[in-house]
Amino acid sequence: MAEWLYEAGIGENRAALVSRGVIWKARIELERTAPRHGAVLNARLTDRNTGKVALEAGGEALCDPLPKGITQGGALRVRIVREAIPEPGRAKLPKAVPAAPDDAPGDGLDLLGRIRASGVPVRQLRAHEADVLEEAGWSEVLEEAVTGDIGFPGGMLRLSPTPAMTLFDVDGSGPLEALSVAAAHAVARAIERHGIAGSIGIDFPTLANKAARQAVAEAIDAALPQPFERTTVNGFGFLQIVRRRTRPSLPELLRADPVGAAARAELRRIERLPPPPPATHMVSRRVANRLAQKPEWSAELARRIGGATAFVAPKE
Repeated sequence: MAEWLYEAGIGENRAALVSRGVIWKARIELERTAPRHGAVLNARLTDRNTGKVALEAGGEALCDPLPKGITQGGALRVRIVREAIPEPGRAKLPKAVPAAPDDAPGDGLDLLGRIRASGVPVRQLRAHEADVLEEAGWSEVLEEAVTGDIGFPGGMLRLSPTPAMTLFDVDGSGPLEALSVAAAHAVARAIERHGIAGSIGIDFPTLANKAARQAVAEAIDAALPQPFERTTVNGFGFLQIVRRRTRPSLPELLRADPVGAAARAELRRIERLPPPPPATHMVSRRVANRLAQKPEWSAELARRIGGATAFVAPKE
């Protein structure tokens, strides 16, 4: 039986859809994520040429289309249809559309609200209980997201998020058609597992005949839940998928701030240690610096485990 496992962590909340002991979907929501998908917010137009609006709750978004007749500085109400997307050097602003006349202001669903709305049973985890999230392979999924290395029988995928699209490169041995079909199933599972959407490119081995390329496309159709659109596999082995994008994927979130991700993972590990809490805990210099910048994380850890832990880095 499938169930969502949910964990209210320090600095982030986590959820995994688990069935038969395997993680099929992994999701992380960072603290103070805003604006969320589905939020209805009051705003003011700041740049008519780009559609940029200033949100009353803080931050900016791009609204397209703009309401007819609105002028620079005019007030409007918008609905967030895509959250901000982290990118190297900058972040893509959230996307918005004009709200319907009867839409009341409100926040979009948080992670716990979304998984509850899925209709699948939700189990909320506690730190003193058995770590069923880890038993299902949580750390392995995070490592996939950070490194991009995803193994499957007979081959390996390399996942690479870029500003334009998320790319999968297929490598392996054996007959190329069988390898490509197996890779198609592995890509579909990775897309679901890591919450990848938007434009997705897959570079399969070059397949000489049309029937083999069609078999690969049909494998994608069979393994990846709708809705999505795709191209055929071209003569160079490339196939493109487009899925509606509402928030960042797991790889985008973790790669945008790897030090923060490592710090939050350390906090999770310490929270699950048997008592008494450690007086000191060794971490890398960068993680120690980040935790020093986020004293509220250490304070919350102390509250949860019943004692303060000092984070120390190796002496240089």
